[in-house]
Amino acid sequence: MPASPGRLVRGPLVTFSCAVLLVSSNTVGAQSPTSAALRRTLDSLSAAHHGVVGYSITNLETGEHLEQRGNETFSTASLIKVPVLVTLFDLAEQKQLTLDDPIVLTDIDKVGGAGQLQYLRTPLTLRLWDVAYLMSTLSDNTATNLVLDRIKIRRVWQKMEALGLAHTKVHSGSMTRIASVAPDSSAKYGLGVTTPNEMAQLFVLLAQGKAVSPTADSTMLGILANNEDSSKLARFTYGTRLSHKSGDVDAARTDCGVFSLPARVVACVLTKENTDTRYWVDAEGNAVIGRIGEAIVKAWK
Repeated sequence: MPASPGRLVRGPLVTFSCAVLLVSSNTVGAQSPTSAALRRTLDSLSAAHHGVVGYSITNLETGEHLEQRGNETFSTASLIKVPVLVTLFDLAEQKQLTLDDPIVLTDIDKVGGAGQLQYLRTPLTLRLWDVAYLMSTLSDNTATNLVLDRIKIRRVWQKMEALGLAHTKVHSGSMTRIASVAPDSSAKYGLGVTTPNEMAQLFVLLAQGKAVSPTADSTMLGILANNEDSSKLARFTYGTRLSHKSGDVDAARTDCGVFSLPARVVACVLTKENTDTRYWVDAEGNAVIGRIGEAIVKAWK
């Protein structure tokens, strides 16, 4: 499905707590040559994709911002586990829990899909840190549910709303939609919902040390740098540090993170209504996100 042209914002962004200068996609003279060329590449990639592509990309050094469908809602798939991680660290920062708190895995906790905990013998005692790490790096569904059981879904909503991310919601535990706290939204979006701009903003806050605290945010980005999914934003960017989280579900593929180039660049790419719904590395949704990641790194490396 052809996508609408992206737009470019030069300078600090209003969504990043600064003034905003909007520049039409046709007013090339107001754009830097690098960002103008990148926008054309992203528009071409998005238009060729058999589905809907939304993105929000910000160079944190120059303030340049590119977006397409930035305020449109998309299914997050497992990308919603980043707000869960942020909420967990926020509660630890407030001393309401510690990351060393014990978590006992039992057979009743196990769910299918991504992850390894479902295959381990029980009972097994882990720490909150352990399950948070598995949730973030392996997208372990059982680990995600153990974290949510500890922190509660509504606290994730409250934390995202406190950060100004009103459309970013987790609906239920992984593989447990029957227990959704928002059945209608869950039926439409699945595990979670967000917009490209909101999820990108969350990563901007992490990069700036403003999501929880500088120490906590640095720790979370360190965890996300060990994400083992290299099929999307990391697909063609081998050797470039990327702290990110991805998601796969039926007709949606997602990935958002922070590239460490000469400047830090936040990139969030969400897709939906993908014609290719196959769960394999070369699915078109994975490939288009990979090409967008490649273009970003080439533009600002």
